[in-house]
Amino acid sequence: MPIGAFVNNIPMPLFMLVHLTGFVVGAVLAYRSFGGGARLFGSGFALYALAEVSYMTYHLDWTVFLFAHTISEVFDLLGFVLVFAGLARRGIKAPVASNR
Repeated sequence: MPIGAFVNNIPMPLFMLVHLTGFVVGAVLAYRSFGGGARLFGSGFALYALAEVSYMTYHLDWTVFLFAHTISEVFDLLGFVLVFAGLARRGIKAPVASNR
């Protein structure tokens, strides 16, 4: 028995709920980011939301696991890069130590 085989006993609706929750979080953060003028953040969170949709395609039997997983990982990686690019553009500042 391979490690993690117990996951096969978890009902599919639970996986859908997890991915749907991730999609909603990504979509809300993208919406708020775009609304606040943070386009790189918005694009990064939108890609995360798309990754969750890609995962759901597997659970709906529209794609095979490896395809959905690969597409999702690419979306996640690109989203990760965009969020960090947004942080770099804004300038991450370390707290200034006081001399008191």
